[in-house]
Amino acid sequence: MQHEFTIQVSPETAANATILKEDISRKNGIPLEDIRYVKIVKRSIDARQRVIKINLKVRVFVLEDFREATIHLPEYPDVSSASEIVIIGAGPAGLFAALKCVELGYKPIVLERGKDVRNRRRDLKAINRDHIVNEDSNYCFGEGGAGTYSDGKLYTRSKKRGDVNRILQLLVGFGATDQILVEAHPHIGTNKLPAIIVAIREKIREKGGEIHFEKRVVDFRIKNNEVSSVMLHNGDAITTNKVILATGHSARDIFELLHRKKIEIEAKPFALGVRVEHSQQLIDQIQYKSKVRSPYLPPSPYSVVNQIGDRGVYSFCMCPGGVIAPCATSPGEVVTNGWSPSKRDQPTSNSGIVVELRLQDFKEFSRYGPLSAMYFQKDIEQRSWHLAGETQRVPAQRLVDFVEGKMSSDVPETSYKPGLSSIDMKKVFPKFIHNTLQEGFKAFDKSMRGYLTNEAVVHAPESRTSSPVRIPRDLKTLEHTQIKGLFPCGEGAGYAGGIISAAIDGEKCVEACVARIT
Repeated sequence: MQHEFTIQVSPETAANATILKEDISRKNGIPLEDIRYVKIVKRSIDARQRVIKINLKVRVFVLEDFREATIHLPEYPDVSSASEIVIIGAGPAGLFAALKCVELGYKPIVLERGKDVRNRRRDLKAINRDHIVNEDSNYCFGEGGAGTYSDGKLYTRSKKRGDVNRILQLLVGFGATDQILVEAHPHIGTNKLPAIIVAIREKIREKGGEIHFEKRVVDFRIKNNEVSSVMLHNGDAITTNKVILATGHSARDIFELLHRKKIEIEAKPFALGVRVEHSQQLIDQIQYKSKVRSPYLPPSPYSVVNQIGDRGVYSFCMCPGGVIAPCATSPGEVVTNGWSPSKRDQPTSNSGIVVELRLQDFKEFSRYGPLSAMYFQKDIEQRSWHLAGETQRVPAQRLVDFVEGKMSSDVPETSYKPGLSSIDMKKVFPKFIHNTLQEGFKAFDKSMRGYLTNEAVVHAPESRTSSPVRIPRDLKTLEHTQIKGLFPCGEGAGYAGGIISAAIDGEKCVEACVARIT
């Protein structure tokens, strides 16, 4: 017999199977000897009170042996001779779109501008060590997309968009730990995700799909308002009338191409700000209300949000036990992002702290039409590059100095490898962003006492939070509102925000494409 309970226990109890079994037996009147196994189904941390508790949903096997359920991948058919669907981009949206193609009996042709996982590492090393930005292979472009080397966070609030658990189970089937099915905020880690991406790629190829790297799309041929072919940078053309466009939020050349060809796109509000780094020990002390973190608790994350005047300011992509990385996609700009390894065992934590923007904020760039938000974003990135010495060093300022409007006489070394330049952030941001961030940090310190410290360092800018463009599509068919056969997909098109929601959208676009064919 199986019973399910929702319980709250101490971190030590949650971490020890024997103690947990005894606790369940005592509180529920089940003889200890009758409990064969306790399966943790869901786990989350409740750190709101001084005494930290772990919330668990457990399945208790009473006088019944436990058998671990095996997660099986779908029975993918051979599609080597099947009808083809072209997918542009091998990020989460593109790869899961390709898997869905195979599952439904269609052959995916994936075109990725960047390199495969292994060769991509060399370009990441070059940007960190030599300040060289490869426009096609970097933290944003390449196999697996931005998530491959920037954390692998799997939490999403987009529960209504589709079956989140299905995507998590597929990731487990391709090699992720099954703990991502248990944790309230699942995370794979930058050190683990590349192997999973490779496994997905090899399955697609094994079943007859194609994935081509270093194939940048430079044009679309349109006939009678329908896609007829895709043009590559080397002059090759691929004839097709079925295109999933999943290029990610940093594919500015694609946005410009669409605008140049008078294919409808829209400016989209996004958020922009800084990335702040604290010691992980300090964040643990604040969040766990203890000088020393319990060995039974993970490095603590945090989530903060406040309303400053009529604007929201909030944390974004918080990375406990992580580092800050250079994420520019073109020479002449600097961009920051953060990531954590699977154990989250680095001595520092970091988070984007960003301000919500509105379409009227981009009026200075209105001459760019639907690209106004993108050029606003680009202007701040390029200004930061100039201010910091025209390298991949970033403008930086101690946190209290930032809030008080003082130039930092020095900035300590942080996890950001290319280095820092002490800059007054008033020179980086428009006044309304700078002031909102200042007031936001003051507000955060009221709820997280000790957060506002001059040992923390602000890095600028955190600018690639989401796409500055939306590519409109029909709500039912998911086709572009103007061009038949073109399916705008994922984060770059403005319909997702992270690995899981992008993967879900990739699957949905393929289903819509197949429905159009049939």
